[in-house]
Amino acid sequence: MREILRLCGGMPQRAFAADEVILRAGDRTGVLFVLIEGTVEIVRGDVQVNVVSDPGAVFGEMSALLDTPHTATVRTLEPSRFHVAENALGFLQGDATVTLAVARLLARRLHGMTSYLVDLKHQFADHDSHLGMVDEVLEVLVHHQGEEHSPGSDRDPDPNVS
Repeated sequence: MREILRLCGGMPQRAFAADEVILRAGDRTGVLFVLIEGTVEIVRGDVQVNVVSDPGAVFGEMSALLDTPHTATVRTLEPSRFHVAENALGFLQGDATVTLAVARLLARRLHGMTSYLVDLKHQFADHDSHLGMVDEVLEVLVHHQGEEHSPGSDRDPDPNVS
């Protein structure tokens, strides 16, 4: 992530006070934020998914790359500063070094998630409950090559699936 921060050195900066939303789930901003300093929380629904304070952390990249609304809300927990790319997709298309750094970041996230799912698969392989489905979920995530992906579950069903 420090590499991303270094590559964004000439970008405009924006400061936020504590408890300010920088990205709201469901919005389409087209903006990419790179954390310089501070701490933010990532919230999906009413669940805090993560707290991030690592300089170089990137927010808004999934929405920009997939041309979808933001999937989570990012809120500052303390005063924070960010480099800001108002046109995230243009920024990523314009600099192959930045794009590669973001791709590596996304690959690390995917690796962490699939490693976690493999661990779950081992833990719950003999269960007849919904936890036994981890194998199927893992297969779909690891081998999905299509352009579209619509997540959904019994708790948060996708209204487009019957």
